[in-house]
Parts: sequence; structure tokens; C-alpha cells
Amino acid sequence: MESIKGLKRTKYCGQFTAKDIGSEAVVFGWAQRRRDLGSLIFIDLRDRTGILQLTFDSTSSPGLLEKAYSVRGEYVIAARGIVRAREPGAVNRRLPTGEVELLVSELRILSAAKTPPFEIVDNTATNEELRLKYRYLDLRRPKMQRNLMLRHKAAKLARDYFDGQGFLEIETPMLIRSTPEGARDYIVPSRVHPGSFYALPQSPQLYKQLLMVSGFDRYMQITRCFRDEDLRADRQPEFTQIDLEMSFVDVDDVISVNEGFLKRLFSELLGVDIPVPFMRMTYAEAMDRYGTDKPDIRFGLELQNITDLADGSGFKVFADAAAAGGQVRAIKVDGGAASFARRDLDALAEYVRTYRAKGLAWLKLQGGEISSSFAKFLTPGQLDALCARLDVKDGDLVLAVADAKAQVALDALGALRCELARRLGLVKKDDYRFLWVTQFPLLEYDEDKGRYVARHHPFTSPVEEDIPLLDSDPGRVRARAYDVVLNGVEIGGGSIRIYSQKLQRKMFDILGISPETAERQFGFLLDAFRYGVPPHGGLAYGLDRLVMLMAGCDSIRDVMAFPKVQNASELMTDCPSRVDPKQLEELCIRLDLPEK
Repeated sequence: MESIKGLKRTKYCGQFTAKDIGSEAVVFGWAQRRRDLGSLIFIDLRDRTGILQLTFDSTSSPGLLEKAYSVRGEYVIAARGIVRAREPGAVNRRLPTGEVELLVSELRILSAAKTPPFEIVDNTATNEELRLKYRYLDLRRPKMQRNLMLRHKAAKLARDYFDGQGFLEIETPMLIRSTPEGARDYIVPSRVHPGSFYALPQSPQLYKQLLMVSGFDRYMQITRCFRDEDLRADRQPEFTQIDLEMSFVDVDDVISVNEGFLKRLFSELLGVDIPVPFMRMTYAEAMDRYGTDKPDIRFGLELQNITDLADGSGFKVFADAAAAGGQVRAIKVDGGAASFARRDLDALAEYVRTYRAKGLAWLKLQGGEISSSFAKFLTPGQLDALCARLDVKDGDLVLAVADAKAQVALDALGALRCELARRLGLVKKDDYRFLWVTQFPLLEYDEDKGRYVARHHPFTSPVEEDIPLLDSDPGRVRARAYDVVLNGVEIGGGSIRIYSQKLQRKMFDILGISPETAERQFGFLLDAFRYGVPPHGGLAYGLDRLVMLMAGCDSIRDVMAFPKVQNASELMTDCPSRVDPKQLEELCIRLDLPEK
């Protein structure tokens, strides 16, 4: 193989235009493909910016033509030559460089390549497992490179924006004390302290609060976080947050500075003007209208509560749910009667069963006639009242779920409205709708633990007027918490924190955390609070999810360089893996593995 000695790149491949015609250029990259027309050879040279056509013609020496002919896909090559205009009939309008080509006078083959296991193109049909096994090849695809370059630009803009707002980027530790509240920690054994363990941070939460105690006032960090939990398309065991904390602020202050960030991010990177302020909606309203705390507001199909109409009706499924204190919820699909045949409705019924719903009731009004899975069980008056409540018009479709547990009905219909929108083509990936969801429940009751647990974390502040309810009805207390939602995906969340020692002790009491346990787990934070703590609050973005939506992808794996798969393994390096017994001995660890 040859070297690049004496060659200096003039431009990246994708940067050449008609303005460069007549100039000498040196380029480097990978051979996308070679086309051989006898005395005329073309090589498409690819780098991270695009493709430039290299040309070898009758003016090229026999040796140069022979070398060009030997080039195969994914060979790494260097070329020197003169930029010239393509023949009028050969101009490629689909390429930014389609007006020009490089007439090569010198070619060097820097590295040969085996035939890759899949073609390096965007529209590959290769399954994801194979692409992740050869991730270094998958990352050569232009789409993947665009995604990671967008991620880089988003991170850079975040640093620039928050710096301009007076935030200081301060790093927090990766090896920290384990605090068992929340998801499972990844733990790291200490060789120096046998039998003791560090944890990898699920977030820098406690450290950023300590930075507020330290007087830094505004902190930010782009940081890695770790959670040992089951995976899905938008979840990974290690992920990246844009993490923020501010002193002497309330909810409106945190929201305002972050709306400015998102507006600038989408304007500069996507050319999209995001109107501010964003819509705000309480958690209670979001659940009532959409069945979820992260609603997609790009389309309607809102949930409607018909429990009162179902109570005492002749349809046992509805009546039993209402009598048990549950709910009956419905969605009306305008003009949807003709769009969903019986087999489609059966498929939707199977879909809601994955959300624990027992079935899906339906009603159609077509040509003035009603067809339904349940109308025959209702009296004419009950049927008229239902159609009037839902404003059913000719051609409409009604879908309903009933359950003794209200949350099941909400979950099932909340998911169904998104599935309906997908099937009906109601959403566009480049339609960006932001929403703040506020006033989440502070606590939720855990039946297994027999006590309340923090919905967010134990340091989230309650809404001030709800503080008296902590003694009488903790489940009704609202939190000064907020999530920012984009197109049905939570991209960030945060809260105003508790800074009163008395209120913090009350929270620990409700959560069943004794003073001794609190001191053992959070003593360093509680001790710091005794030295004067400002009112403070913050927010953390999931950078992976945010970039996923900006790039129009369906999985965060497509915007991460080396992601894990469903079982938290990395196919390329085959990790996690066993370690040498000597390493375990040094760490005073003995394995007691379960039988397979």
C-alpha cells in the first residue's frame, strides 16, 4: 500500500462546485463504486461530506488506467488532478458536486478492503443486528454520518447558548455513591476498598444541587448517564443528558430559558421557526384529553369520558367498568367509518390488548344507519345520548375501551390514538409541536412496597398550596415539576427542588425513609443544606431522543455511534464479557452464577 507523503487535501469531496473548475485538487476517501467503460473509468469517491466523481480517460497513462481498474468498493484512495466541468449530458443534478469531476493525474491506493457484508448505501435492507455487528461500516453510510454530525452541532450549540445565558459547564464524577431510589444502578467494585462499590450516575442530580449550594448559580453539563433497566427503541443503558440547574428561579424562569434554547436549536440546525411560548398543559388535563403525560398534539382524536353514560346501560362491559369505579373512554374518528373494515377493527382490538385492555367496542354511522359491536345492548335514548355527547356525524367511527382500572382505559386509548394517526397519515416528521406538561403528581402509591414513592425524586418540591395535603392526602399533592414534550416524546424534564430542611424531612417521612437511612444515603447533601441553600431548580434533556426527532429517526440507536441492543449487549465488541479470574481476585469478588 502507498502513503500520502507529499499530498495535502485541498477540500472534502462534497465541497467542490463549478467555482473550482480549472483548479488542481487533492482528495482522499473511500471508493463507493467503479464504473469501467473501457478507456473511460469513473470512481465515485466518498467522504463524510459527499461524493466526488473521479475520471480516468484516454489522456490517462496506461499505468494509471490499470491502477484505477484495480480499485474495488471501500478501497481507501488518494487522488490528484484538475477539476473540470462534466459534459452537459453527464451532469448529475441529484449531487451537490454533480456539475464537476476530477480528471485524475495521480492515484494512490492507501488501503485495500474486503468485500463488506452489506453495501454502504442509505437505503440498505440489511437487518440491524448485522449492521451493529459491523458498526464501523454502518457508520460510513451517509445517513449515519449526517445523524452524528447533527448531534455534534446540537451539542456545540447547547454549549454556546447556555454559555451566553451565564451557565458554567462543570463536570461531575462518574464514580459516585449508590442511592437505591429510582432505577437500578450499575455498580463498580473498588479494589482499594474491598467489599465497597461505586455506582455509575443515573444523573448528576445531587451534585448539581450541591453546586447550587456552592454558589455557582447556573450550571450545565453534557454528561453520560447510566441506568440498568430494560431497553426499548428510545432507551439505552448509557445515554447523554444536557443537564441544567439554576438558583433563585421558579418554574417560569426555567421554562423561559429552555424555550429560548429549543427555538435557537431548531432555527439554526433545521431552519425551522418554533413559536414561543410553547403550549402548557397540566398533567391532569393531558391524561384526561390524551391518556398520556406526553401527548402528541399534532393531531386531534382526543379521548372523551363517557363513563356516566355507560353507568347502568345494558352493555355489561361498560356497566361493570363504571360500577367498579373504572372508566369508559372513547375516540371519535371523523370520517373514519369507511377507512376501517371489520378486519381492521379486529386488528385494532388486538392492538389495545397489548395495553391490558380486554377489548375494543366500535360504532359506525354510515348512510344514516348505525352498525356497532354494542349498540344493540343500548336503549334508543342511551344510543342518542352517546351520539350527541360525541357529536357523531354521518361517516364517523367511534372506538371505546372500558376497564375497572381507569389507567388501563387511558393507556390503551392513549396508544390507540397514535396508532390511528399513523394509519390515517395524520402526522409528519417535520411538523414540530412542543408542549410543557406541568404539575405532575408528587407521589404515587406503590402496592408492592405498601407506601408512597416519589414520582420524580425525593427532592422535588410540591406546589406550595398543596403542602398541607402532605399530612391529610399525599396522593393529591402536585409537584412543581415539568416535562417538555415534542411530538409525543418526552425530550426533557425537571423540577423546582426542596430547599427547606423541615419540608425535606416531611418528604422522607412520607417515603418511609427514616432519619438514619436518610443520613446514611443523603447525609452529605443534607449536611450541605445546613449551611445555606438557595431556591433552585433545573431540567435535563435526553440528547439522544432530541437528536433522534430532529434527524427524523425512529430509534435513538440511529443517532448513537455505538449503541447496545435489547439485551444490553454490544454486538461489535461482544460485551459484556467475562474477565480474568485474577481481576476478580484483586477485587475480592467470588462469583455465584445462576444455573442456565
